Amino acid sequence: MSPPLVERPWFWPVVAPLAVGVALIGLWEFLCDYFEVPPYLFPAPSAILHAFLADYPTLLHALWSTLRITFQAFALAVILGSLTAFLFVQSRAIELSLLPYAVLLQVTPIVAVAPLIIILVKNTPVALTLCATVVAIFPIISNTTIGLRSIDPGLLSYFRMNKVGRAETLLRLRIPSALPFFMAGMRISSGLALIGAVVAEFVAGTGGRSAGLAYEILQSGFQLDIPRMFAALFLITITGVVLFAAMILLQQALLGHWHESALKGET
Repeated sequence: MSPPLVERPWFWPVVAPLAVGVALIGLWEFLCDYFEVPPYLFPAPSAILHAFLADYPTLLHALWSTLRITFQAFALAVILGSLTAFLFVQSRAIELSLLPYAVLLQVTPIVAVAPLIIILVKNTPVALTLCATVVAIFPIISNTTIGLRSIDPGLLSYFRMNKVGRAETLLRLRIPSALPFFMAGMRISSGLALIGAVVAEFVAGTGGRSAGLAYEILQSGFQLDIPRMFAALFLITITGVVLFAAMILLQQALLGHWHESALKGET
């Protein structure tokens, strides 16, 4: 006999956040109606939904443009960040020499760098992808490097005692040990890639067929169409949540059967 619905492992992680979200949206709608807040100041959820339904083809097309930049930047950040971490772990001297420049990429505001990248790179989508990659790459480098170095000293001594080569040690020992750290970096990087794509679109201000959600937000603000602006913001928020959830599912698929950080029922 199957367990009751409330006892299933997915029930509370799904239902509890949804219940809170529905309650907050209901309170938002009530307060806007009760105080008669004008939509051009702070729209009610019903006004936002109406704006989305009235112009959803344009908003969804803009969402796809932003997602394309996000996915490209995220993939590039994962590839370059992982390769950089593999390079760092080969030599402490290499890590000490190059890590400050990786930190420099992290602490430099993208709004200061994006105009230069857009000017130097004539292809706008490529420039936007590079800007988002700069934002998203550091968590991959940092977490993967920590993971590659966080190995059992006894296992490392065992590998060395058996004269296992550096490449095989990386493949059979360091990479499996680094996988939980790598997945944590991917969870952070996926959201940063989306943020970087939106910020880069704001700086570029590109319109036309390749316009993303940032351009739609700017246009809605110029036209004082605040419900439509909130609808675009809502799409960005939902996209970030979906990306984060996808990374959690990927972590469960890769680690759920063997690593303690993803085993169900463990605290």
